[in-house]
Amino acid sequence: MLAMNYRGPYRVRADHKPDPVIEHPGDAIVRVTRACICGSDLHLYHGMVPDTRVGHTFGHEFIGVVEDIGSDVHKLKVGDRVLVPFNVFCGSCFFCQHELYGNCHNTNAQASAVGGIYGYSHTAGGYDGGQAEFVRVPMADVGPMVIPDDIHDDDAVLLTDALPTGYQAAEMGDIQEGDTVVVFGAGPVGIFAAKSAWLMGAGRVIVVDEVEYRLEFVKRYAQCEVINFREINDMAAHIKKITDGMGADVCIDAVGAEAGGDVAQTITGRYMKMQAGSATVLHWCINSVRKGGNVSIVGVYGPTFNAVPIGNALNKGLTLRMNQASVRRHLPRLIEHIRAGHINPKEIITHRIPLEEVSDAYHIFSSKLDECIKTVLIPPSAREVRAVSASAKP
Repeated sequence: MLAMNYRGPYRVRADHKPDPVIEHPGDAIVRVTRACICGSDLHLYHGMVPDTRVGHTFGHEFIGVVEDIGSDVHKLKVGDRVLVPFNVFCGSCFFCQHELYGNCHNTNAQASAVGGIYGYSHTAGGYDGGQAEFVRVPMADVGPMVIPDDIHDDDAVLLTDALPTGYQAAEMGDIQEGDTVVVFGAGPVGIFAAKSAWLMGAGRVIVVDEVEYRLEFVKRYAQCEVINFREINDMAAHIKKITDGMGADVCIDAVGAEAGGDVAQTITGRYMKMQAGSATVLHWCINSVRKGGNVSIVGVYGPTFNAVPIGNALNKGLTLRMNQASVRRHLPRLIEHIRAGHINPKEIITHRIPLEEVSDAYHIFSSKLDECIKTVLIPPSAREVRAVSASAKP
């Protein structure tokens, strides 16, 4: 099969790899019809995530059609159109029973914190991802969801991670009616967090980023205010100034390890790797939120040390909540929102690129070229099926 192949930092290509096979009776093989490049994939691409091995296939946002199933799979059948949450989870451990699917106890032998994640290095279990023609899906009776007939493929692929993560970011902020919410990051997750904040009753939503076209996009899509942090000398002072001296009620970190804006954090976190990524946005969140406020963190950081102003958080009486999104828990509600027209996920897709051009796709997304917001990779087999379907029409 054709698959994305990691060759080292900033080096990916489309290669032929062996087709995946059923390795366990609970496995399914899915023929991928769409796979996204996520901002979190860029942390891998840039060499920020430990134990990202040459030959690994990225991609934790994908949908497809079931090609084969193991003997213990009873909830799926060959031919089902499915979306696959980015979490690999067992469904039966203590954490899965409490709907903490991102913390599954049985799917990642490499770590005690995060569960398995498709295509996210061996620190997240070493599972090959969906930026390929086919992918092995373990525990297939638990994770995948059959896509309802009225949900478009482009909406479905954004339900595998980006939209649920943005939605959970807003949920963890415990937004109350009328709250002022500041979202740091105008990538897909930040865009969806801003949109979701309105659904949860926010009275004011502000998004912070440095890229003008992304700020213009989120302003249109989420009807929010925007701030270019390159124009601000002191973020916390500015947020307090525009909130009557109080600070925001809720701050959301939708950036993570590669935040800019602070020279020391950039050097120590991104270049020297003395900490698990640049913690600039964590500082901004803690210092910009009001006393007694809430900080929600969904930006990805590495599994080691970060220099965070925890004393400020303590003295201000803040509530900090963070986790990998439990995608499966959010799907029923998000599908209701899509059907009701409250949110249209596919509107953020700006680029559809053949899987064969995956190297160019990563370069465009990473370098923020061509006003790229969200990239979807289309495998050749999916394009062939579409062509056959189109030719069969009268």
